[in-house]
Amino acid sequence: MTTEENVIDFNANKLGEHPNLLRSPSLKILTIDDHQLILTGTFNLLQQEYPNADIIKAQTVTDALEEIKNSLFNLIFMDLSIPERAGMTAQIDTGINLLQELFKKYPQQNFLVQSSYVKALVRIKHEIDEHQGGFAIADKGLSEQDMLIRVNIALKGATHTKDIKTGLEFKPEWLDVLKLAFEEGLTDKLISERMYKSERAVRTYWTKIQDVLGIYAEDCKKEGKNMRIQTEIRARQEGLID
Repeated sequence: MTTEENVIDFNANKLGEHPNLLRSPSLKILTIDDHQLILTGTFNLLQQEYPNADIIKAQTVTDALEEIKNSLFNLIFMDLSIPERAGMTAQIDTGINLLQELFKKYPQQNFLVQSSYVKALVRIKHEIDEHQGGFAIADKGLSEQDMLIRVNIALKGATHTKDIKTGLEFKPEWLDVLKLAFEEGLTDKLISERMYKSERAVRTYWTKIQDVLGIYAEDCKKEGKNMRIQTEIRARQEGLID
């Protein structure tokens, strides 16, 4: 049985409907975005394409989890930069953490991530690759036609993740070093204390990070550039840190 058939069977069995989900009046889609204008635009686009679908809106992680707890969805259409609760600031890490949580709880759930920060998904590329449900990525600059193509891909349980650069293989502890250094402004000594590692281990992590990012001491010296600053710039360009 193909991946697509597996996902369709799963949803059909759970919903008790005919497995042709795209024509089913029971098609349910959850849209998550904290920007009301974008949320409304997404809702209208999906409603036009799937007039019989039940499309639910959520603007925070709390709202989304409440909806997911009470209902099964054929597709979760979400932004990455979303707030945890009403009144909180939207963060890319919040959306990534929500994805990781949902991957564990619902391994066959279909997702479409629409975001201006799709590169940030490189942080969880391994988990995306292991996910059994559909997973498509769409930059917010895509045309409506291309967006609907990605929606259709995800609904069928297929994947479209070429927008994530796959050349970088980052270990979790390397990402921790980057976040502690450039998001929290910690020194290597404080990073070692926070990670319960020796300073020597942290220095080794830096050499690995810089090697993967293509930042080398001799090049920086020739060009009169600060190696740590260049590392931060490249890490941000690759979506590894916000």
